[in-house]
Amino acid sequence: MADKPKISDAEWQVMRVLWRKSPLTVKEVIDILAKKTPWKSETIRTLINRLTKKKAVDFEKKGRRHYFYPLLSQQECIKADADSFLARAGSAMLKPILATFIEKKKLSDKEIDELQQILDKKGRSR
Repeated sequence: MADKPKISDAEWQVMRVLWRKSPLTVKEVIDILAKKTPWKSETIRTLINRLTKKKAVDFEKKGRRHYFYPLLSQQECIKADADSFLARAGSAMLKPILATFIEKKKLSDKEIDELQQILDKKGRSR
């Protein structure tokens, strides 16, 4: 899939449910999200339908039930969001944005090591 669909904040919550466990019926997604959000079942159904139209989610019909599963990985959606954000912000903003994220978030030693490996690899590829 060349162009990744733009996923709204609400749709991200549905995707997170499906990334954790899938396939799921609409009722199962509703039951999970009802514990975390104030959304009504129709709102969740609408979000699932939008994601299906965007080709971010698909389903398999078994009997009378539709079982939904993600077509895009979480990493693909994160990359698409990052690309969209950087296109809007501009490459000159990359350093201050990264610095802000790193300063604001408490990072574990493992996360710091992983970031360092990414930077080291990026430095060698120039």
